[in-house]
Amino acid sequence: MLAPLIKRLAKEARFQETQAKNAALGKKVKEAPAVRGKGRGEAAFFKVTCKDNGRGMPHDDIPNMLGRVLSGTKYGLRQTRGKFGLGAKMALIWSKMSTGLPIEIKSSMKGQNYVSFCRLDIDIHKNVPHVHLHEKRENKTHWHGAEIQVIIEENWTTHRSKILHYMRQMAVITPYAQFLFRFLSDAADKNLTIKFARRTDVMPLVPLQTKHHPSAVDLLLIKRLIAETTKQNLLQFLQHEFVNISKSHAERLIGEMGPDFSPKMTVKSLTSQQLVRIHQLFRQAKFDDPSGNCLSPAGEYNLRLGIIKELYPDMVATHASKYIILTKVNSRRHFKSASLFSPQVFEGHPFIVEAGISIGGKDVKQGLNIFRFANRIPLLFEQGADVITRTAAKRINWSSYKINQQQDKIGVFVSIVSTKIPFKGTGKEYIGDDITEISSAVKSALKQCCLQLKSKIAKKLQARERQDRKRNLNRYIPDVARAIMETLVEIADESPPKRPRYDKEDEELLEKINSQEVTETTFKDCLTQHVEQVDYEMALDYAMQSGVSKEPREAIFLNSLEGSYKSVDFQSPVFVFRFIR
Repeated sequence: MLAPLIKRLAKEARFQETQAKNAALGKKVKEAPAVRGKGRGEAAFFKVTCKDNGRGMPHDDIPNMLGRVLSGTKYGLRQTRGKFGLGAKMALIWSKMSTGLPIEIKSSMKGQNYVSFCRLDIDIHKNVPHVHLHEKRENKTHWHGAEIQVIIEENWTTHRSKILHYMRQMAVITPYAQFLFRFLSDAADKNLTIKFARRTDVMPLVPLQTKHHPSAVDLLLIKRLIAETTKQNLLQFLQHEFVNISKSHAERLIGEMGPDFSPKMTVKSLTSQQLVRIHQLFRQAKFDDPSGNCLSPAGEYNLRLGIIKELYPDMVATHASKYIILTKVNSRRHFKSASLFSPQVFEGHPFIVEAGISIGGKDVKQGLNIFRFANRIPLLFEQGADVITRTAAKRINWSSYKINQQQDKIGVFVSIVSTKIPFKGTGKEYIGDDITEISSAVKSALKQCCLQLKSKIAKKLQARERQDRKRNLNRYIPDVARAIMETLVEIADESPPKRPRYDKEDEELLEKINSQEVTETTFKDCLTQHVEQVDYEMALDYAMQSGVSKEPREAIFLNSLEGSYKSVDFQSPVFVFRFIR
């Protein structure tokens, strides 16, 4: 888990600092405690570089952003990506612990004519950045983004599979981004380059800022809001600092608080007992559900596209909460979007569950393959206790949907986004199974995907049965044609007195048999033609019911138009229609 690991790394970094000071003063230096661990192969030194083309970081803020470990939570008034906000700081502490070397940061914001370069490490005792070099350099390529470089000691053989698995999951949930992973070694045969291509330019909407929902606040947050508010009286505070509380609603709430409260009373004069009463009333009262505009789900279209491009499954089904997105792009490529989300709610926090299930595909093992995402970030560890894993393994009757849980290659993809993900444990690696709203939403989404797959599987089984029936009929055509020919030859060879009366058409057929105008081959051809005609009619009926004549063997991706243009996007779960003016 991440928190104990940070403590251990910080402890070892402090030990190294103390040892360096003792050595400088001529004091006895203690041997470092042995680090016990399990792994394959030997540890080595690696230079790890991570570079993006994002918005970058302000020049003066880089030391504090990366060289100071802050406490608190990232989750506030809108959904954010990630879990701790300690990724870069974690790398810095790891580098200091394993090699003692500082990290190097390059950053440039859009429109800047310089690149910020910073070399720093962290003072563990004081929790302040130790800056070795901080300067501005010429930006000749007009690049914008951030680049972080660290040198660490680790074991590539042990962690290789987890790193690549993480990159693959990132490519699934973000098909609008391109990832390039390179591993360069002294031995050329060990070099590795993997490119996860970008397949769409439809990006999730930026979540909007919103106010706190009354049902989601605790006592400490109420105190903080009172300390920061600019409103004078209680009525204005309730009306303007929370969502879904109108003036009339605030007046009713104040009336229910008791005789010690009044709309005009100064909000900063509230006592601790009065704050407890407000908090209790927030828990008891009923409020409208919060809006979903503060959320930014990947989108059912992106999830489906990511699954298809990374796994190449035989079948895939996706499901998400109902929402509509309208995106306008002007000639300068500026996006203006509007969305109508219909999220579900737990404890006043909105959340959206997006799910996908695939059958078959490359590099997929038999049984359940669980892919979990929280706020569009993959979760790799502690999978067994997660609500997604437990729901897929224990609460879905796969056989009722014509899916073999043991033999089929099943990919289960569930993405949960919320302003507050209810992680369990300090590592924030799994979502608890004790929240009924989330558990029910995950189960419902997976069932909707299973229903879609059941229909597809049933049609596929019908097509397979039709092919088997055609193959069996073709197998018996020679024997049937031979038996018919032998029977008709016997009838044609009978003497005229014993021959019964036949219709005119039958008489003509017998005459053709006597003259060998009709042979066994003629019957074979007629029967084969009849089987083909019946199969064609059944296939045509199947195509009209399913909407397609045959599923494509390969996914086809269309590149975006180059240059500037005006367009309007209409999104559905399975496609995006772009109207270009």
